[in-house]
Parts: sequence; structure tokens; C-alpha cells
Amino acid sequence: MSTPSHPTAGPDPSGTHPDTAPPAEPLGVAGLTKRFGSVQALGGVTLDFPAGQVTALMGENGAGKSTLLKILTGDHQPTQGHVVVDGEPTAFPSPARARAAGIRIIPQEPEIIPHVSVAENVYAGALPRRWGRALDRAELHRRVTADLQRLGFAQVLDPALLGSQLTPAQRQLVEIMRALTGTAPPKLIAFDEPTSSLSEHEVEALFTLIRSLRDQGIAIVYVSHRMQEIFRLADRIAVLRDGNLVGVQRAGSTNEGELVRLMVGRDLSTLFVRQHVATDRLVLDVRNLTTDKVRDITLQVHAGEVLGLAGLIGAGRSELALALAGDLPVHSGTVTLDGVSLRGGDPGRVIRAGLGLAPEERKAQALFLQQSVRDNISLVVMDRLRRFRFVRRSAERALAEHYTERLRVRTPSIDHEVRKLSGGNQQKVVLARWLARKPKVLILDEPTRGIDVGAKAEIYQIIADLAKEGVALVVISSELPELLGLADRVVVMQGGRITGELSHADASEEAILALAMADDIVEAAPGAAS
Repeated sequence: MSTPSHPTAGPDPSGTHPDTAPPAEPLGVAGLTKRFGSVQALGGVTLDFPAGQVTALMGENGAGKSTLLKILTGDHQPTQGHVVVDGEPTAFPSPARARAAGIRIIPQEPEIIPHVSVAENVYAGALPRRWGRALDRAELHRRVTADLQRLGFAQVLDPALLGSQLTPAQRQLVEIMRALTGTAPPKLIAFDEPTSSLSEHEVEALFTLIRSLRDQGIAIVYVSHRMQEIFRLADRIAVLRDGNLVGVQRAGSTNEGELVRLMVGRDLSTLFVRQHVATDRLVLDVRNLTTDKVRDITLQVHAGEVLGLAGLIGAGRSELALALAGDLPVHSGTVTLDGVSLRGGDPGRVIRAGLGLAPEERKAQALFLQQSVRDNISLVVMDRLRRFRFVRRSAERALAEHYTERLRVRTPSIDHEVRKLSGGNQQKVVLARWLARKPKVLILDEPTRGIDVGAKAEIYQIIADLAKEGVALVVISSELPELLGLADRVVVMQGGRITGELSHADASEEAILALAMADDIVEAAPGAAS
């Protein structure tokens, strides 16, 4: 991701910026209430979004952030209250009306049309026409070339690429170009969890762009669960809880602890407190494992142990997890699970032997989004629920109800479609599936990505409980404080190989990063990705 050359300094605690345009008329929401049947998603929220400032919007999943954004952009209509634009009460009956008023959103999952070009994606709905009918490709090329140059994206975004060929960062750039082009200049741009699929370099480039937009006088709304990002970028922080605005703080005059208390209504200072209960019983023994993506991997995990797997993007952590789960072929080496020899390429045998994987991309790789909570939980235990080739539906319901209650999955019923749950509850459904299987080894790849701090605390407790029960756990995480708090040991990878191992006592962010960026790897595994 490339960006224009604008100041890159962090926010001034006073909320003013030397390059900021003169203050615009007020923009925000007033008395905003939204009900869905008997459920109140927002309760009388009044909040302004000053021009030339970054307002961070924080809260647990279900706090009302998404509902607020959808009302701002015309996707939902408020039950009471209104949006304020240029100091006047306004209603947006459609997204087109919100866009015409200068309100734009960069969604967490960019809406890209896969089979058309970048240029056509950017101007979808406003493509230039010849004689009112045929697409004017010459004019389209002229427009997209000029806009790519103006925004500084020309070196990283080919307008001829198809939507299906774009990386996550490029998909996001297309959404940003949509927001910044058109007849009405943007007054407010909302970014919804924009860094969830970006590399560290791409995150830095995005921050530079957001600061540039801020310094042009645009109001920025930034939604994220990542505290470090919030404090680096935001001028002010608004916190929602249960649909209510519970506080607005200057970024320079608050701290993580205070924000967490506002978000969840309790102190989570003991977030990572857990007993270390690792035993001497070896459960997972990997020796000299080599695939297309990783090389010469040797590691052991014991019953009750939490092994952390660290590394930068491209280290090969997810590829190692997939190989252990039987989803990638193994060229050489051995994998032994509680005395049983396993080889890659047979996920069913791996599951039956007692190894489960909750993958990095839960929506794309783990969940059947159109199916119910019950169907998703029972997926890997159907062999235990059948009798004479027929599934015992009463036993399936009892199992699903037991694990949704145990993991406190917030769902109207076990027959509710899993796509309608929050990210944290979707992750709990994935975990419930594997708990139902009663695994000996459970691999969790980025288990708290994109979920709020309250749901994180619950997942940490699930991990601690599983360790107490003797399950051997492998936790892959890009959040170093998370690994340091959870893991008994940390193994670090780079370029598809292990570069070092740290005990709980010796592990620190500096020590992990030193191993993750080690330059003594002579031959990295080709194609390692994460």
C-alpha cells in the first residue's frame, strides 16, 4: 500500500492539527435509538464527529458500533433521533443519499465484484457511458489513472486487475478510492476494523493515509478492537456499551485499563492469569516435518501445556497448523499423536486420532455460515451421534445446547444461523465444535482476531480450562502480549523454519521479535505465508 506524502506524526492531544482545514459545521448523531423488535441496539446516543479529527469508536461486539455505522450510511433507519449534517437534522433513506451527503464507510470486508476490473469496481454505479448506453472505456481509463495518481496508489494498484486477483490490502484500497471519488466530496469516512487482514507495513501505510485525510479536514471514524492502534491514531475515543454511549475520552488523557472498564463494566486486570499445569506426558511429537511451505520442523507439546507459536506474516505458522491437521501434504518427517503415527493428507484420520484445528479465517475455513449453530457444533461428531446410519436428533440438540451453555454462546437458539452471530460468538461455536470432539491436541490459529476484549477474556478462560483438563494446546497469535500471557513456552518461526524457543520466564516481546526477524536463515521455505 502506497500513500501520498503528508505528515505522519501522531495525533496532537489537543485535537488540533497544523494542516487541518477550517472547522466545518457540526456532523454527528443526536438522540439515536434503534430497536429490532424487542431488542434495543442503540439507546439515545448523541455523539459528534469533528472535522479534522479521528474519533475512535470502541465497544464489545454487540455494543452498537455496527448499528451506528449503518444508520450513518443509510443502511438502517433510526427508531428515534437523527443524523446531523452541517448542523441540520438529516435522514438517509438509502445509502445513495448518505453518499451524496458526503458520508462514506470502508467496510471490514470490502465489497469487491470479483469478475470485473479495479477501474469498474471503483466506479461501480457511476460508470461513464457513451450515448448513454455503452461503457466508455477510454473515459474510464482516464478517470481511474488520474485518481490513482492523485491518491498515490498508482504504484500498487493496477486498474486492469480483476477483483478476484486483489490482495486484502488492494481490496481495501479499492474501497478507499470509492470513498474519495464521486461528485460529492467526503465529509466523514468511517473505517471498520481496517487492519484485520493487513501486514505491518500495510498498516503503517494505511495510518499515513488516514492522517492525510484527517489533515484535509475530513472527519474520521475509526472502529477497532486493537488498543495500540487506537492510541497511535485517535484524537478522541468514544465507548459504547449495550447500545449506550458510556464515555468520550481524549486519547492523551486515558489508558487501556480505563477503556476496558468502560467497555465491559468490570476490571480485566487478571486477563491472562492462569495456572501453569503442563505435565510430563508427551502428546504431540513432531520430528523434522517438511512440506512445500515449512521445513525441518521439530517440536513437542505436553498434556496441559499451552505452546505459543510466534512469527511475522510470512513465517509459515498457519501452513504448519494445516499440515498437522492433515490439510497439506507432508514430504518428510513424522507426526506422532499420543503414540499414533500420522501423515498429512488425511484430515479425517487426524480428527479421529484426537487433533483439532480452529483455523485463522473462521468464516471462510471453519464455519458453514448459512447453517445453524447446532449444525456447526455437531459437524465433527456425527459418527458419535448416528445409530443405524440415522442421526439421533435429540442427542444432537442436547450436545449443542450443552456446549453453547458451557461456552456462553450468545444466540437466540441453537437453530439460529451462525452468520448472524457476532465474531466472538462465532469463534465460540468453532471452539464448541472441537470441545464436543474432546480432542487431545487443539490448535488455535489467531483465536481472538477481530473480537472484543470481553469475548477475548472468555476465550482465554476456555483455553485455561482446556489446559486444566489435560488438553495439549498450540496457540498461534500475532498479538505478542496475548502469547506472553497464555503460553508456557513460545516457539518462534521465520521463513518456514523454527528460529528459536523461549521458556515462559525468558519470553518477552523483544526476545520474540529478535528471533522472528533473525537473519541467519540460509534457505527459507518457498511460499510460506503466515
